[in-house]
Formats: sequence, structure tokens, C-alpha cells
Amino acid sequence: MCGRYTLFVDQADLEERFDATFDEPFSPRYNVAPGQRVPVITNDDPETIRRLEWGLVPSWADDDAGGIVNARAETIAEKPSFREAYARRRCLVPADGFYEWVETAERKRPYRVAFEDDRPFAMAGLWERWEPETTQVGLDAFGDGSVERGDEALETVTIVTTEPNDLVADLHHRMAVVLSPDDERRWLNDDDPREVLEPCPAEEMRAYPVSTAVNDPTVDDPSLVEPVEP
Repeated sequence: MCGRYTLFVDQADLEERFDATFDEPFSPRYNVAPGQRVPVITNDDPETIRRLEWGLVPSWADDDAGGIVNARAETIAEKPSFREAYARRRCLVPADGFYEWVETAERKRPYRVAFEDDRPFAMAGLWERWEPETTQVGLDAFGDGSVERGDEALETVTIVTTEPNDLVADLHHRMAVVLSPDDERRWLNDDDPREVLEPCPAEEMRAYPVSTAVNDPTVDDPSLVEPVEP
């Protein structure tokens, strides 16, 4: 799965890498967590990096609670929560590393997985727009029949996962789909790009233990990506 990740590349380098511009200033992140607003590049606006809330809420959901953090690549085209988003609303989720936790005799040990040079990459994502229902009010003798809207519309994202590569397999049974640069536009634009949802090669990647401070999603500083003794 993918439940936490990092993105601390400079804004200018990210914009150059993805040929897109942030719609608001970007600050480096060392502990991106579900429920937070995260940078994404959507298929309907590929020249802009904007922020959506991590935790997908299907457009047909009764309310905006319980966002879905990950979507399995094997079922996104059929599962009701994802099939419409897969057909119409795909996105890239920029990152430069992600965290996985390994069970030990004493506790779960967090590891960071990244490319050897910490270069940014895109994880495959799906996005959705959920809008609250409108209700008609004032239908009595003195009402005007006006429409009242509750909460604001919400745009959310989920990260697609697949089988792990040889590196991540030692840490977890799933991993985020890390797209090759050549496959990023295919993921955004092709009619049915499921063939790009394969584990990325492990040869240029590394995994190393990091501080358990990353367990707290409110902690977000550079010390989290520093290696520690296992």
C-alpha cells in the first residue's frame, strides 16, 4: 500500500520535471499523510499542479466521510468506487519517496523507499469530485422554493497500488504504482492504460530505516528522511 510519502524537491525543479506550474506556492514535505491536501496533475488540466485531498470520495457517496487512500490496480476498471474515475479522471501524484512499515519483534519499523538520487517520480492516481446534495426549502404557502446547498464540493485523490518489486517485497506485499516518465502521459490520456500499472524496476531504488517519529503525521521535518540504525 501507500500510506505516507515525501516530496521535498524544489518547486522550480518539480515544475520543470513535470512541465506544469503550481497554482499556489509549494513547501517541501517530509511526511505527507491521508486527509491532507496533496499536489496532483489531473488529466483535465495537465499544465497545472493543484492540490486535492488524499482519500477518494466517490461522486455517488452519501457523504464525504471515509475517503479511500489506495486503489488496487487489478480492480480499478470494475470496482464501483473507482471505475468511473478510472475511465474519466486519472492523475499523477508527484513524490520523491514513500514509507513502508515492517513488523519486528518489538514494533513496526518505518523504511523510506526512493530512487538512489532522490529524483522525483509520479505515482498513478485517480481523482473525483463529490458534491453535496441540494435540497429545496420554503415550499409552504410563504416559501419561495429556493435551493439550499450544504457543504462545498470536494475534490479527492487515491493512489493506485500494485504488486511490489523485489526491493519493496521485503517490506510490504503492495506498493504504489511508480510510473516511468514515458508512461506518465499514457496514464493521463490513453483510453485503457492498465498495462502501465506494473511494479517499477528495483535496480535504481533503495530502502533504508528511518526514525519512528514518522509515525506521527503531525511531524514533518527533514530529520524524517535521514537514515537510522535498524
